[in-house]
Amino acid sequence: MARIRVLVVDDHRIFAESLAAALAAEPDVEVAAAGSGPAALRALERAAAEARPYDVILVDAELGALAPGGGGAPAVPLSRQEEPGAVDGIALVAQVRAARPGVRSVVLAEKDDPRCAARALQAGASGWVAKDCSLQRLLTVVRGVLRDETHLPPALLTGVLRELTATRKHRTESQQLVESLTPREREVLRCMVAGLGRKAVAERLFLSPHTVRTHMQNVLGKLGVHSTLAAVALARRAGVGPAEPVATARLAGDVVERGSQLA
Repeated sequence: MARIRVLVVDDHRIFAESLAAALAAEPDVEVAAAGSGPAALRALERAAAEARPYDVILVDAELGALAPGGGGAPAVPLSRQEEPGAVDGIALVAQVRAARPGVRSVVLAEKDDPRCAARALQAGASGWVAKDCSLQRLLTVVRGVLRDETHLPPALLTGVLRELTATRKHRTESQQLVESLTPREREVLRCMVAGLGRKAVAERLFLSPHTVRTHMQNVLGKLGVHSTLAAVALARRAGVGPAEPVATARLAGDVVERGSQLA
């Protein structure tokens, strides 16, 4: 019998251990638990290195939202203490989708929230399940997502579709505004998304601070916003990524120079 490998990711120790124990009682399920995003990523990496990858992760929608305290140690140590690189549940789904595309993610939620569910689907989740659902329902979802099915509670469908439609509309409008920028203004916008100040942008683009100030004002005006934060939010909706870190660019340049010398 092929066994389904499941990783429960929840920073509430009692819930995580109870759910893991209930799932482990199924003859075709093998389960472990992690108490944080970093612990989950380590577990996924370790399992992949051992050629025993997880098939499904069950992620708490409010992962990391609880106050620090407690701890634990099932298959992967549970801990509600903050860790470097800690992420919330939806962000973890996105990271897993990028790093381990073969792993299916199902979000476990205390309450039905169309906006959060829509975000989860956009991040790469295959299902959204209430924490108080029956074990049989959860197993149905777990087995379903392995068949490339998407599972949502019927009561959430209308709200989720509305959220996804609104997000697509806002993204399209944001993209049109970004496309109105000149190439140089788009460079400046990417620097703003990276969190660079006026002086840093000037040094990076070999411009005077006065010229950068003018470009930034033009960017805000064309995007129809009144602050850098609003411009960055709009840019992210349009899919604009941050400028590449300077350190990385310099390192790449060093490698090229050395390579040319060796050649």
